[in-house]
Amino acid sequence: MRKKIIGLVLLICVMAAVGGIYILTGGTDSEDKGTGKIQPETTVSGYVGGEKIGFLEDKEVLSILGEKYGLGVDYSKAGSLDMMTADLEGRDYLFPSSSIALEYYEELHGSPAQSEILLNTPIVLYTHKIVLDAFDGQGLVTKDGDVNYIDMAKLVEMIRNDTVWADIGVPELYGTVSVDTTDPARSNSGNMFAALLADVLNKGQMLTPEKVDEILPQLQAIFGKLGYMETSSADLFSQFLRMGVGATPIAAGYESQIIEYAMLHPEEYEEIKEDLVILYPAPTVWSVHVLIALDDEGKTLIRGLQDEEVQKLAWEKHGFRTGNYEISDKELGVAGIADNITQVAQVPSYAVMRRIIDGLQ
Repeated sequence: MRKKIIGLVLLICVMAAVGGIYILTGGTDSEDKGTGKIQPETTVSGYVGGEKIGFLEDKEVLSILGEKYGLGVDYSKAGSLDMMTADLEGRDYLFPSSSIALEYYEELHGSPAQSEILLNTPIVLYTHKIVLDAFDGQGLVTKDGDVNYIDMAKLVEMIRNDTVWADIGVPELYGTVSVDTTDPARSNSGNMFAALLADVLNKGQMLTPEKVDEILPQLQAIFGKLGYMETSSADLFSQFLRMGVGATPIAAGYESQIIEYAMLHPEEYEEIKEDLVILYPAPTVWSVHVLIALDDEGKTLIRGLQDEEVQKLAWEKHGFRTGNYEISDKELGVAGIADNITQVAQVPSYAVMRRIIDGLQ
């Protein structure tokens, strides 16, 4: 009897040991036996601009990253410039929205393990039907089918002259014509809009640090009228959608935002699409979303996000122009999306943008 008890105890110990090893390793094939889903071998952590959260939370994207690259993705939201000065302990990647942010990183920390431009989207202006009609009546808008382009030089002139909304036929709106944007010293969409304004104020000529010093007072005057500015383009876009024309007549943002919204929230988009207007600035600037890998895990994330299936999802579901896929606005389900982005201003050098950022803080 005693031998049987000892044998039973030994058997239980062996089973517990084997079970413990299985729990620690997750099984030899990293498969969750309860669900049949492949569990990521590595979870990468980093900072990301709010406009890309929907993309990084996409179940199809995560499935590809998990099954083909063994990756799970964790993130914290931060402005493109803010993340460069954040605590990077335990972070594998940064995912800002411009090459300027990469140069800022290199100035502060040196060369990263790797960096690659993965996504692109132009800066656009979001507004409402009554504003479009008013601008059209003032000769600011050019139409190409259902695509609307706005003359940025004329718009900037209106802003600088403190043009009252009522004077251009929109008495419903209080105050003067302005464009809400994120904080250019902390967020990329605001930073890129500041670069666009600087190009317009400089009449499209090459911007040098000396030229910036000349036009900086004009930029400061324009941004000084805005008061509090959001630090996240996602938060500003959400505010634009929620609060209506009275609170936010015009907001600067990314083209990708409305495409993603229409794809992920089709019923809500149906309710607002007759009033919502996309204005393509003429000229505009590209926002290039560059992933900065801080270690080998971050480099694996770059490979995963370069996957052809992931890049296709980035455009078709989240509106990021990857350069590999073409789809009409009818297929996207969003009216007023331009087939091609042709009128583009060159983003100034990092030295110029640094002066602009410092001057607008």
